[in-house]
Amino acid sequence: MLTGTEMAVVDENAAALGVPRKQLMESSGNAVARAVRGVADDGASVHLVAGRGNNGGDALVAARFLDEYDPTVTLLGRPDAITRSIARENWDALVAADYDRRTVRDSTAFDLADPDVVVDAMLGTGISGELREPERTAAAAINDADATVVSVDVPSGLDTETGDKPEAMVDPDHVVTFHDTKPGLAALYAEVTVADIGIPVAAELFVERGDLQRLDDRRPDSHKGEHGEVLVVGGGPYAGAPALAAKGALRAGADLVRVACPMVVGRELQGFGEDLIVRPFKGKQLDPKRVGFLLEMARGHDAVVLGPGLGDADPPLEAVEGLLSGYTGTAVIDADALARVPGVDTEATLVCTPHQGEFRGMGGRAAQGRQDRMDAVADLAADLDCVVLQKGPEDVVSDGDRTRVSRTGNPGMTVGGTGDVLAGITGALAATQDPLDAAAMAAYANGRAGDRVHDRQGDGLVATDLLAEIPRVLWTDREDQA
Repeated sequence: MLTGTEMAVVDENAAALGVPRKQLMESSGNAVARAVRGVADDGASVHLVAGRGNNGGDALVAARFLDEYDPTVTLLGRPDAITRSIARENWDALVAADYDRRTVRDSTAFDLADPDVVVDAMLGTGISGELREPERTAAAAINDADATVVSVDVPSGLDTETGDKPEAMVDPDHVVTFHDTKPGLAALYAEVTVADIGIPVAAELFVERGDLQRLDDRRPDSHKGEHGEVLVVGGGPYAGAPALAAKGALRAGADLVRVACPMVVGRELQGFGEDLIVRPFKGKQLDPKRVGFLLEMARGHDAVVLGPGLGDADPPLEAVEGLLSGYTGTAVIDADALARVPGVDTEATLVCTPHQGEFRGMGGRAAQGRQDRMDAVADLAADLDCVVLQKGPEDVVSDGDRTRVSRTGNPGMTVGGTGDVLAGITGALAATQDPLDAAAMAAYANGRAGDRVHDRQGDGLVATDLLAEIPRVLWTDREDQA
């Protein structure tokens, strides 16, 4: 089962893999036409009611496969308001071929007449909330009609994030949904057909640019902190690691990032950039005496990144255990802190980012090949009840149930510090997103940023080179990343 958001990701990932949306719409429309032929008698009248998005575009395609029924097509809205270019092309094809078509700009002008079969293609998986006009009037007319109703993908009005069914929703006899079932469909008194439209399995397995659609553009009235506050706890023998993680989190969209670190490290961090907010504590390294102070600070943040630069001495790792034991929020665990995760009883939501050596140190088994690695990562994630992002030539991400693979990145990223940047990106995204989705997008963005740097200058990149590329990958260049 896929929610509307998940289906949008899969559609865009299919396009990134080389399966154009236009091709998918053609397959979807053909599937709708097959369903109509399955319920329509010879000589039956067919009326297709189409919205201005891709859902409506599927019906516009279907009309071309239903010539034997002399179909009528009603578009809700003006043709120049069709939101998708491929849907507009299919409307233009109906115009050029002189199909019986109508446009409705006002709900009072809607006339369903008396068809034998109605195709409901007004609203698809991207819509939630109560129906507005003219869709509300059209839905009422469809429900009152003495006709067989076939809904395209989902009945217009169904909330495909929650499965909620508003009162004014279209009540179909048949639903032709695409690729996978959707929330709420199983509860309908309708026959549901899941049509294979040619989306490859890889569109759900591989992390691609479609995953980035989960990141909403910011509203004009957004306020500071709304897009995540991240606390990085690190530093000791290494000062650069927590700075890289913090800057990675800022570049990945976190509004506020604070670094809690030993005082000796804090003095160095202040010189790494004016945008770093440093919260130093006494001592040269983290020790268990600071756990209470850090827990209190952590509770004011949406996510914590724990581990960059801490080192492997006993006092900081004992403090890691104390922090995890008392923390109940979302934490990204990296570097030496990973070794203490298997032995800690915690209520925190954990995202662990080990390289292959750290993975084995956490109890994961050695594995060879993509499928073997996927199974090994899923097994450890299930055992530890957390998300595991295992870094490698291909990054593997799993929560024990779902497993994803990110294929971005290059050998130049073996340089030190790129993992710290990844931890910071993961922390920023985990502050606002589902942990598995956050880890998958972070792996993709970190690797893609490295690829952009490598394409420009070849080997010899350093971790700080990735930072400027991160926002371009996540927001400004989404459509150019295929």
